[in-house]
Amino acid sequence: MATTPNYTAQILLLQQEMDQMKSDFSENDNAFFLCSMALIIFLMQCGFAFLEAGAVRSKNTTNILIKNLLDSCIAIIGYWALGWALAFGDCPNDVIGLFMGYSQFFLANFVNYPKFFFQYVFAATSATIVSGAVAERCEFANYITYCSVISTIVYPILTHWGWHPKGWMSLGISAGFIKTTYDDFAGSGVVHLCGGSISLLAAWIIGPRIGKFVEDEDEESDEILGHSVPFAALGGFILMFGFLAFNGGSMADIVKPGEGHIVALAMVNTILSGAFAALTFLVIHFLYHGKWTLLLTINACLTGMVASCAGCNKMEPWACTWVGIGAGLIYMGLSKWALKMKIDDPLDAFAVHAGGGFWGLTSVAVIGHNGVVYAIASAIGGASDGGNQIAQAFAQLGWQWVCALAIITWSYLWMLPIFAFLKKIGKLRVPEEVEINGLDIFKHGESAYPLHAYGHGWHDFEKAPSSSTHHKHLPVGKKRQSVYPEMSLEHLASVYERSGSVGQSDSGPKRLFMNHNERRKSRMIDFDLYNESGPKNTRKSSEEKEKTSETEHETMWM
Repeated sequence: MATTPNYTAQILLLQQEMDQMKSDFSENDNAFFLCSMALIIFLMQCGFAFLEAGAVRSKNTTNILIKNLLDSCIAIIGYWALGWALAFGDCPNDVIGLFMGYSQFFLANFVNYPKFFFQYVFAATSATIVSGAVAERCEFANYITYCSVISTIVYPILTHWGWHPKGWMSLGISAGFIKTTYDDFAGSGVVHLCGGSISLLAAWIIGPRIGKFVEDEDEESDEILGHSVPFAALGGFILMFGFLAFNGGSMADIVKPGEGHIVALAMVNTILSGAFAALTFLVIHFLYHGKWTLLLTINACLTGMVASCAGCNKMEPWACTWVGIGAGLIYMGLSKWALKMKIDDPLDAFAVHAGGGFWGLTSVAVIGHNGVVYAIASAIGGASDGGNQIAQAFAQLGWQWVCALAIITWSYLWMLPIFAFLKKIGKLRVPEEVEINGLDIFKHGESAYPLHAYGHGWHDFEKAPSSSTHHKHLPVGKKRQSVYPEMSLEHLASVYERSGSVGQSDSGPKRLFMNHNERRKSRMIDFDLYNESGPKNTRKSSEEKEKTSETEHETMWM
C-alpha cells in the first residue's frame, strides 16, 4: 500500500508523456500537410507560365515566362518583409487590428513557418493573375511595380480583413439574431476577385494590343492567336491539379476527427464545379459556333474552380451544378463583354478570376449549408424559426456582396494611381516598334525559338556521314555547321525538304551536292541580301528561281 502513490505518479507522468507525443505528432502532421499542399499550389506558377506562354505569340514567350518566374521571387521577398506582418501579425490594438496587423515584420519572433509558406503561395497566385491580362505589351518596370505592391500590401491587408479573427470583414455585423461573417474558405474573394479586378483595370489603362481592334467598323480586326495550344492545355491541366490543393489545403489542419473528410469534400466539389462549368460553356459554344473549342473550355473549367473556392468545404456535391453552370455562363458573358468594350485581355483573366470569384462569394451564401436555399427549404418544411433563418441567410448574402465591393474598391484605390503614374512617365507600355517586333529579343536578348537552332546541318557538308566508315569521308579541317543569326521559315522548309533525302546506298555515301557552286546555293542565308551595296542585284526573278530549283533537282542524288 505504501507504494501506491509512486504508481499513481508514474501513471500520471506516463500520461503526460503520451499527451506530449500526441501533440508533437499532431503538430508535425499539420506542418507536413500544409507544406505538401503549398508545394502543389506553388506548382500552379508553372501552370500559369505554360498557359500564358501558349496564349501569346512566339516572339513574346520568353517575356511572359520570366514574368511568371519573377512572380515567385518578388512575392516571397515582399511577403517576408511586410506582407505577413500586415496580414497575420499580432495586433493588440483592436481598432488598428480591424484593418491591418503590425508586428512580425521580416518574420521577427516568428516560428510558424508552415503557415507562412502556405500563405506565401497564395500571395504569389494573386499577383501572377494580372500578368496574363497585360501580356505582349507591358513594360517590365510596370510589371515589377504592380507585382511588388500586390504581394506586399494589397493582398496581405485584404487577407487580414477577411481571414484574421480581428479583421472587420471576418467580424461581420451582429444585430439581434443576425450574425454575419466573411465566408470565403479558399480565396474566391481575397485572392481571385482581387487579382481579376486589377486585371480589368490594367488591361483597360494599358490599352489593347496593336491590331486587336480596328477603328473603322467596316474593317475586321485581325485575330491574335497564341502560338502553342499544347502549352496552353498543359498549363490548364497543371492549374486544375493545383486547385485541388488550393482548396483542400485551405483546411490548414488534418489531425482532428472529420477534417480529412472535409478536405476530400473540398477537392470533390472543386473538380465537379470545374467540370460543370466546362461542359456548360462547351455545349453553348458549339450550339452558337459549331466548334468544340479547347482553349476557352479550359478557361471555363478554371472559372468553375475559382467559384468553388469560397464554399467547397460547406456545400454538398449536388450544389456544384449551381456553382459550375453559373460560373460557365458568367465566364461567357464577361469574356464577350470585355471584347465588346474593346478591352484586350489575352488570358481572360478578368472573366475567369473576377467573374468566378464574385460568383463564388455569392454561391456560398445561396447554396452552402445555412444558405438561402436551405433557409427557404427549412421555412417551407415548417420550421418554427424559418423566418429568422431566411433573414439570416439574406443578411449573410448581403454581407458577402459588401465584402466583394470592399475588395474591388481597395484594389482600385491602390492600383489606379500607380498605373496612371506609370503611364504618365512612359513606363506602362513598351514602344510600338518593340511590341510589333516582339519583346523577347529587345528586352531579354533571348528568343524562345531561335531559327538558327533548327535543322540538322547536313546540307552544309560536301558528303553525308556514313556509320559504316566512321565518318572518315568528312572533309578534314572544314567547319561542321554554318552559324547564322536566323533564316526564313521558307528557306528552313526548303533545307529540310532537300536534306531529308540523305541516306546511304550500296555504292557508298550519297553526295548532297555535286559541286561547290550547288553547295553554295544551299546556304541558309544569302549574305548578299543583307549587303547594302547590292541588295537589288541579288533579287532573282521567279523564272530564275524556278530554273535554279530545276537544276538542283537534276544534279542532286535522291
